[in-house]
Amino acid sequence: MPHNDLSPESLERFDRNLRIPEIGREGQARLLGAGALVVGAGGLGSAAILYLASAGVGRLAIADSERLELSNLNRQVLHRTSDVGRRKVDSAREAVFSLCPMCKVEVVAHRLDAGNVRGMVRGFDVILDCSDNFPTRLSLSDAAWQEKIPLVSAAAVRMEGRLLTVLPGSGPCYRCLVPELPPEAQVPRAVEVGILGGVAGAMGALQAVEAVKVLLGIGEALIDRLLIYDGLGGRFREVKRVRDPACPLCG
Repeated sequence: MPHNDLSPESLERFDRNLRIPEIGREGQARLLGAGALVVGAGGLGSAAILYLASAGVGRLAIADSERLELSNLNRQVLHRTSDVGRRKVDSAREAVFSLCPMCKVEVVAHRLDAGNVRGMVRGFDVILDCSDNFPTRLSLSDAAWQEKIPLVSAAAVRMEGRLLTVLPGSGPCYRCLVPELPPEAQVPRAVEVGILGGVAGAMGALQAVEAVKVLLGIGEALIDRLLIYDGLGGRFREVKRVRDPACPLCG
C-alpha cells in the first residue's frame, strides 16, 4: 500500500505510530500490507495479537487448537469469562475485530505438527511462536527456517521469560540453541509450576515489538541474542547466541 493511500481512519487510528520517525506513513502502509502468523492464543499470544492488531498489521492468522479454561484467565487477556469453553481462536478473532475492524483475521483450529506446518506458514511475512511446548516450537522453527520466514519466539513460566528472533540467512537458527527435544521431565510447565500473567503479557508485548521491527527492517532485532527477563529480580539480561557448526538444521 503506497503511503498516500492511508485512509482518514488509518491516519487518525495510527497517529502515534506515524509520529515515530522509523515508522511514519510509509512504514504504516507496510504494516497494513503485512501478514503475521501467531501460533498460540494463550498468555503470550494474547498480548502479541492485541499489539500487532493495534499496530496496524493488516493480516493476522491465529493458530490454536484448544478451548478456553477458567484457569487460563489469569494471563490470557485476549479472552473473557464468558468465553470459557469456546475455541480460543473464535474469541481471539472477536477481540481483534472489536479492537481493529480493518484487520483481516484467519483462524487455524487444529494442532500444528511436522506434517502440516510448512504449508501453514507459507505466505506470511513474520511468524510469532507463542506456543507452550517444545514439539511445536521445534516444528515451527524448522518450517520458518526452511521457508525463509522470520520467527520471533518467546517462552514464559513462573516469573521468568525468554525471547529471541530468528532471521533465516542471518545469525543462528532456533536449533542452534535447542538442537533436539529436551526430556519432558526437565521442562517446567505452567500447569505444574505456575505463571504470573504480567510476565506472559510482557514477553508477548515484546514479541510484537520485535515483529514490527522485522516487518519494517528497523532497529536491532534479537537475531544473535537471547533476552532473559527475571521478574523477581526486576532485570533483563542477554546471552550471546552463535551458529552451531553441528546444528542439525543450519550447520
